[in-house]
Amino acid sequence: MEPHGPRESPPWEGSSLPGAWPSSALGQAFSQILHQFAGQESRRGKARSAALEDLAALLEAKECDRLFEGSDASLRGMPEMLGQVAKALGKYAAPAEEPEGKGDRHSEVAEKAAAVALLFLKLLRKVEAAKSSLVCPAWKTSLRPLAGHVYVFAVTHSLEQSWTSPRSQEVAGQVLALLLQVTECGSVAGFLHGENEDEKGRFTAIMGLLKPDLTKDSWKNNPATKYVFSWTLQKVTRPWLSQHLERILPPSLLISDDYQTENKILGVHCLHHIVLNVPAADLLQYNRAQVIYHALFNHLYTREHHLIQAVLLGLLDLFPILEKALHWKGDGARPTTHCDEVLQLILTHMEPEHRLLLRRTYARNLPAFVKRLGILTVRHLKRLERVIIGYLEVYDGPEEEARLKILETLKLLLQYTWPRYDSQQSGVLRGKTPPIHPAELAQVYVQYTVLGHGVQMNTSQLSIPVGL
Repeated sequence: MEPHGPRESPPWEGSSLPGAWPSSALGQAFSQILHQFAGQESRRGKARSAALEDLAALLEAKECDRLFEGSDASLRGMPEMLGQVAKALGKYAAPAEEPEGKGDRHSEVAEKAAAVALLFLKLLRKVEAAKSSLVCPAWKTSLRPLAGHVYVFAVTHSLEQSWTSPRSQEVAGQVLALLLQVTECGSVAGFLHGENEDEKGRFTAIMGLLKPDLTKDSWKNNPATKYVFSWTLQKVTRPWLSQHLERILPPSLLISDDYQTENKILGVHCLHHIVLNVPAADLLQYNRAQVIYHALFNHLYTREHHLIQAVLLGLLDLFPILEKALHWKGDGARPTTHCDEVLQLILTHMEPEHRLLLRRTYARNLPAFVKRLGILTVRHLKRLERVIIGYLEVYDGPEEEARLKILETLKLLLQYTWPRYDSQQSGVLRGKTPPIHPAELAQVYVQYTVLGHGVQMNTSQLSIPVGL
C-alpha cells in the first residue's frame, strides 16, 4: 500500500522506558488508529489508509507481543480496545449498497478486504504465540471481544459474492481457519454452539453483532449481512438452535418478505432450516408455525420456479408440525388440512400454466403431496385428473421430466385411491368371463396414455399391487 505523505510518528515510537510499555502508550496507539478510522468525511479515505499502515507497523513491533501477555494494569481495557479496532476494520472493508458503479466499487472492496485480512492474520498469530508461551489464560480474555468481529469479516469475504475476488476469498478463508485454530474449535459449527455441552458457543454474540444491521430499516445498508446471517444460521442445528429461536425467526421472516426474488429465496431457506431444526413444540408455541406457514404460503402466488421449489420443500416439512394435533376419531369426515389447502392452490395454478420450468417444478413436487394425503387425495381427484391428462398431452423436451413425474403421481394416485377389490369374486359370473382386475385396468390405461403420447418408459415399473 502506497504511503499518503508524511505523518507524525506513532506514539509508541521513542518510548522513554526501554523494555517496558508506558501505562498509556499502547492505549494511545490504538486510540489514534480508531480516531483515524472515524475522521471527517473529506479526509476519511487517506486517514483510513494511514490507519492501516500504522496498525501494521504496530503489530509488527516487538513490543506488541505483550498484547496478549500478562494481566497487569498497563494492559487493562485492551480487550475492549482490540474489539473496537476489529469492528472498525470490518466496517472499513464492508461492501456498501451501490446501485451504480457496482463493478468499480466492488473491486475496491475486495482490495480493502485483502489488506484487512492480512492484519487480522497478524493479530491472530499474536494470540497463537501467546497460547504457547503463557501459563495464565490471559489470551482468552483478549480474544473474546475480538473473535466475533473477525468471524463476521471472514464470512463476509470468504463467500463467493459480487464484492469478493479470488484473492480476498483466499485470505478471508485463511482468517477463518486461523480463528478456528486459535479458539481450539474443530469446525464452524463448534465455534458457534460450543464443542461440548459445558462450553458456551459464540452464536449469541455473533447474532448480537448482526442485530443492528438486521432491522427493517437497516438490513439493506450492508448487502453482506443477510448472507452472513443465513450462512451462520445454517451451521447451527438441533438441539442448539431452539434456544435462539427469538433471535433468528424475525430476521428470517423479514428477509423472506422482501420484493426481490433473491432475498425471498434466502429467507425461505432460513425458515426451512428453522422448521427442520427446532422442535415442533417450540414452533407450535405462540403460533410460530402458523406464522411460518402463512409466510411461505403467500409465495405460492409468484411465478419464479426457484422460489416455488424452495417454498414447496419447506411446506412439505412444515405439514407434520401443523397437523401434529389433528387426530381423526372416525366419527365423521376428516378435517381439511393445510396440505389440502396448498394442493388445491397448486392444482389451480398447474392447469393453465404454460411455462415449462414452472410445469416441471409443480410436477416434481406433486407426488410428495399425494403421498402426504394418501386416501384423502380423492378430495382433489377431478382436478388431479384434468392436470394429469393435460400434462401428459404436452411435450416436455427430451428428458420428459414433467411427464415422468406426472406418471409417478398417477401411479401413487392409483395405489392410494383405487377402490378395494375382493379377489375371491373374480370367478365366472353368470357364465361370463371374469371381470378385469383393477390393477390390469390401470396397467392398460397407463400403457395407452404413455405410448399414445410417445413417452419412452418401462411401464412394468408402474404395476399396481394385486392387493389393491
